[in-house]
Order: sequence, then C-alpha cells, then structure tokens
Amino acid sequence: MTIPHPNIPSHQRAAIRHGTGTTSTTTIETIPVHPPGPGQILLKITWTGLCGSDKSLLRDEWTDFGLTMTPKAQGIAGHEGVGTVVAIGPGMENRWKIGERAGVKWIASTCGECEFCLTGTDEVNCVNQVNSGFSAPGTFQEYCLADGRYASRIPDGVADEEAGPMMCGGVTVYVACKRSNVKAGQWIVLPGAGGGLGHLAIQFARAMGMRVIAIDTGEEKRELCQRLGAEVFIDFQQTPDVGAEIIKITKYGAHGIIVTAATKAVYAAAPRYLRPNGTLVAVGLPKDASILAGAPPILMALKKLNVVGSIVGSLKDVEEALDFTARGIVHPVLTKGKLEDLDSWVEKMANGQLAGRVVLQVAS
Repeated sequence: MTIPHPNIPSHQRAAIRHGTGTTSTTTIETIPVHPPGPGQILLKITWTGLCGSDKSLLRDEWTDFGLTMTPKAQGIAGHEGVGTVVAIGPGMENRWKIGERAGVKWIASTCGECEFCLTGTDEVNCVNQVNSGFSAPGTFQEYCLADGRYASRIPDGVADEEAGPMMCGGVTVYVACKRSNVKAGQWIVLPGAGGGLGHLAIQFARAMGMRVIAIDTGEEKRELCQRLGAEVFIDFQQTPDVGAEIIKITKYGAHGIIVTAATKAVYAAAPRYLRPNGTLVAVGLPKDASILAGAPPILMALKKLNVVGSIVGSLKDVEEALDFTARGIVHPVLTKGKLEDLDSWVEKMANGQLAGRVVLQVAS
C-alpha cells in the first residue's frame, strides 16, 4: 500500500530538454506526478546541483563514447537532488517516513544481484544500474521518484542546498582522495583546485591529513584555495614550469594527483608531477575521445606509476562524505539559482564562468 502525503498535486513543473547537441535547450513544462511503486519513494525536490555531467548529457558531448540521454529519462536531467519524502511505496514503509530528507544520485538504483553488487562494496559498477537524468528522469523536476533502497538519507546539520552537490561532486572527489593512496603528511596535487570539484577535493584532502598543492590561476582562486586549506598555490599562468615548481616543493614529486580538469594539457602534464610509485586519479571526463590518461610507457615503467580511474561512489561512500559536512569539516562553496534559469547556468558552466558548485532551487 502506498503511503501518500495529503498535499501532493497531480501535476508539477519540470525542465524538459528539446533539440540535440550544443543547440539543445530546456523549457519549464507541466507534467504528471506519478505515485511511487513497489520499492520506491517520492521526493519533493527542494534543491538540485548542476553538475558538469548534466551539461554533457544535455548537450550530447559524450556521443563519441556512445553515451546520450535515453528516452527513459524523458528529457529530464539532474542527479544531485535533495528533498522531502512525500509518499512511500509498498515495501518501503519500515525504511522511510513521510517528512524525512533524502538525496538522489547519479546511480539511481542497482540490481543487487550482479557480481559487482554482491561484493558488497563495488555496486558502483553494477551492470544493471539505472542513472538519474540518463536512463531515468532526473532531479530537474519538482517531484522525483527514487529507489527507496538506494536513496541517501540526509543527516541533521546538512542543509538541502549543501547536500545536493555531495550526491555527485562531493562523493566523487572524496573517493578519488581515497583511491590516490596518498597518506597523511604526503603531497597531493589538485589542478583546477578552485573549481566545482577541486575546491571540495582540497577540503577532503586536508581532512585526511594530506598536504595540498593547488593549481589554478588568478587572485580570487588563490584566496579561495588557501582559505580552504591548500598549503601551496601555483598560478599556472604565472609559473613558467609547473612541474619544476612541484619538484622544488616536494623534492621528488607529489605522491598523488587528482585530475578534475578535463583538458588535454592537464592530462598530458599530470604524470610528470609525480614521484616514483605516485598515483594519477582520472576524474575529469573530456568530450574529446582522443584524450588519454597516462604517460609514455618508459616513464610509466621507470617511475612505476599508477593510473586509476574514479567515478562517484557507493551508497556507503555518500554516507561518509555527508558525515564530513555534518561535522562541519567540508562545505561546498555555492552559487545559487533557480530551475527556471537552467539554460543560462549551463551556458555559464560551458564558458567557465562559475565558481564552486551551482545549486538550483526547485521548490520552497
């Protein structure tokens, strides 16, 4: 039996994509609100983050990789949504209560039956996963259905607008920090440190005891990175040889580097910032399929470098990342907007005009 909230409307507002490629746009339209089925909950979305992946899906930037928004998404992107439970589907009555807060992530649901799900720690690679804004309607709508097993519970002390970016951007760099294998007291390099992912990576790295070298440009980015805990800031436009500067600071090179900037130049330079046995973590997803993460084989072999990829995180990883915010250790720097202005925010993101993470108010 579905447990509803008495004030759920029959229709809602949603940002629907029209067109394809870089000329695609979204319009606010009225669509039905669907009740939750077995295993589902219905959320009234208050805030949703705008992630770089949303831009890539809305503008078909990953077609070279065979990734485009599927018809099942119904043109509704978004995967960093947070809201209030307003209806509970059959089977979820003992897990959720009306009025509790929950978050919707890139991974909307997993099968729980494949080899990766059954390991208990690696469901991120579930072969039957459903993804918000890609193969299911996302969070750019007022009311969003969510898998009650896989929605994230939002802890006290974390505002909805802060929790949204943690559903993807925050947990992505948190897991990347873990996959870097950099220990407390060791050096990690963060190119693009003043950006949406980078500024969160600084905070997680510092919380784990790492020594942070932030790379970006401009006094505004310098002030932000140093305020968030970067020990060293390198302005790449003012520094003739960034690699030499890193060697000067670290003696043998950094122990790890997290590449969030999805550019060919950064991926090409990153391995040379590392010391022997160092680890490069590939996080940024370029739309150019010719860009590779790695180094010439002779450099890889002589320095015994590690190159690993990292994408979002497990349900447990999200819980851990949210706990850093609940304890006041990690806070996203937010730029706030409205769902109605989605296209203008996507354009600003495409032009590199945004600082920190963008969150859009969906419902009050």
